[in-house]
Amino acid sequence: MKAAVNYNKRGFYALIIVAILAFAIICRLAYLQLVKGDEYTAKTESQQLGDNEIKASRGTIYDSNMNILAQSASVWSVYINPSKINKISDEAEREETREVIISGLATLLELDEEKVRKYTEKNYSYQLVKGEIEKDTRDAILAFIDEYEDRDENPLDLSSIIGIDPDVKRYYPYSSLASTVIGFTGSDGDGLAGIEYYYNETLKGVSGRTITALNGNGTVMPNQYETIYEAQEGTSLVLTLDIYIQHILEDVLSRALEDTRAENVYGIVMEVDTGAILGMVSLPDYDLNDPFTISSEDLLSDYEEISAMSVEELTENDIPQEQTNKSYYRNVQWSNRAIVNTYEPGSVFKIITAAASIEEGLSDTTREFYCGGSIDYATRHINCWRTSGHGSETFYDLLKNSCNPFAVTLADELGTSRFYDYFEAFGFTEKTGVDTAGDLTPTEGVLFMSREDFSKSDLASYSFGQSFQVSPLQMITAVSAVANGGKLMTPYLVSKELDAEGNTVREAVPTVRRQVISESTAQLICDNMEQVVATGTGKNAYVAGYHVAGKTGTSEKLVVNNKKDTEAYIASFCGFAPANDPEIAVIIIVDEPVGDHGGGAVAAPLAGDVIEQVLMYLGVEHAYTADEMENLVETAPDLKGLSVPDARNKVGEKNLTIKVIGEGDTVISQYPEAGRELPSDGIVVVYTQPDYKAETVTVPDFTGLTVSEANRIALNNGLNIRISGSSLNSGTVYAYKQSVEAGQSVHMGEIITVSFKTTVGVAD
Repeated sequence: MKAAVNYNKRGFYALIIVAILAFAIICRLAYLQLVKGDEYTAKTESQQLGDNEIKASRGTIYDSNMNILAQSASVWSVYINPSKINKISDEAEREETREVIISGLATLLELDEEKVRKYTEKNYSYQLVKGEIEKDTRDAILAFIDEYEDRDENPLDLSSIIGIDPDVKRYYPYSSLASTVIGFTGSDGDGLAGIEYYYNETLKGVSGRTITALNGNGTVMPNQYETIYEAQEGTSLVLTLDIYIQHILEDVLSRALEDTRAENVYGIVMEVDTGAILGMVSLPDYDLNDPFTISSEDLLSDYEEISAMSVEELTENDIPQEQTNKSYYRNVQWSNRAIVNTYEPGSVFKIITAAASIEEGLSDTTREFYCGGSIDYATRHINCWRTSGHGSETFYDLLKNSCNPFAVTLADELGTSRFYDYFEAFGFTEKTGVDTAGDLTPTEGVLFMSREDFSKSDLASYSFGQSFQVSPLQMITAVSAVANGGKLMTPYLVSKELDAEGNTVREAVPTVRRQVISESTAQLICDNMEQVVATGTGKNAYVAGYHVAGKTGTSEKLVVNNKKDTEAYIASFCGFAPANDPEIAVIIIVDEPVGDHGGGAVAAPLAGDVIEQVLMYLGVEHAYTADEMENLVETAPDLKGLSVPDARNKVGEKNLTIKVIGEGDTVISQYPEAGRELPSDGIVVVYTQPDYKAETVTVPDFTGLTVSEANRIALNNGLNIRISGSSLNSGTVYAYKQSVEAGQSVHMGEIITVSFKTTVGVAD
């Protein structure tokens, strides 16, 4: 009986143990299935399935004329399955295969052999060797594989080890053109700057996948076990930028960067009635196809100098530690200064002060003022840039003379509250809304005073553009409102979005943010600004045949570069043309020019050059005044087929000079050709023999000459000069640029454009 009890106890305990074990197993299974199920399923699938990404082709970026600015093209990536090498049973074959792969791929892909060797020694089923290879390299690798697989003795199965997958690479056909606007993509294909960054989700598309079944050895099974999910191409963008206008702006500013030895030069060309940005430049820039290389020699020199400094030297020179890192200088290089940089607008802001005074009925064209060279206001003594004073002035002289005391007086009449209303209305306290990375967020208390803290002392400084900061895009947008009948527009860079078939899926609509001044006020300020260019501080932006309106500005930088012993300035000009029917607005900013630093002397000539070239490109016809026609323009008559005496008479009727080359009696050809515009008193070269050889002359150096001196030397050399730049009525202008460099050989009779500017009355 006792044995039976013991037996029952043992059975009971065994049952309990079994129950506990069963419960533990059930719990473990539940844990594996419910808690870790997804993880282990993924691991199982990863061993049974091959999953390769098919990169989507990123959308193309076009300019407004459908020229390609950024495009994705097919490339390939090369990978190996090193585990296959390690599984080769025959040691000799295994090592031969390894060495062939190392040598072949290192040579064809231009890689270090030791790097490839390390790849082959891993025990992975996938190891990327190199991405973004071109078609010729892909073909060479395929030929290399075939060579060893098809050899008669000891063929090697390289195709099961070396693989080539399709890939996508971003190309920028124009390299540095509009680089700070377009931006670029990183190694993962995502945008890192500019339009590429801002519109990344729109451009990048949806990646596809290739899912393949793997056998127990990790080898891809036949095609019936393969599933392909096609990639979806990204949406393409059509920018408002016009590459021809962009080229004009970049060419002019590139020369300025070199000539003025400035730290930076930047500018914008905008369509006034829509806000569309036609050109935007920030120099120095960089190569979009090689964005991580610092292109600017000055920037690279700064990096090398500062990175070599000790901690003590950095502290002594007040240089942050971050400036010792190369990434800091790359970010500086990539930044679009026309949007992200801020500066004191200086006297350009007097446009806003004048407009507010007219709009509030506090001034009209009969308004008079006396400038004695300074004004005492709110415990401050404020000088005019002309310390001797402008004397008696009318309202039209406010902008033309760029008079500080006059601006302070108008602002005082407005008062702090009403003045601040216009400061806000013209957009200086808010983002511009431009559709790209870096749109400046104006910070109250940092870039400008809050309304609550805005004092009469601030009012005085703000009236002529000092003691606050704006971005170039803010400033040109505000001035464009004056050109556009008082309507403040939202600037934009993308005009259309296109699907893969080229259909428009979204089109930008110009947006009026608000009416800031009336049309009548805007027209009066337009007229005032035209006088600035005709006879005032902006006369270096004068363009014969076009009505140009604008305003110059000069401001001292708040933070002086610690490497300089002298003060630093920013010279600027902002205006529009034609003033009687505005089409484009232009802003030019020269940051820390060496030598002349006034906006009228430095920035205005650049703006005039840009305006002239852009208007001619856009097909805006010249509207020459009677004086301009007399001084500048004549049309070459058609002389072919005429006798020499008749040709002389016909040329004489147009007040031109003729030079006859040859012994014949009849004109066979001429230069310049019939119909071309010539300067008054120009020369026409005619040839009278059928076997003539065109005469050539060497272009002289016109730099520093007056208009009359340049004309005389041109005629003596058998050349015509087309005069561009500052008003021809001024006797103080001198040549500073010519379209054909001195010393070059050109056709006799060639037309050389010589640009003139003045240093008199353009200090602001």
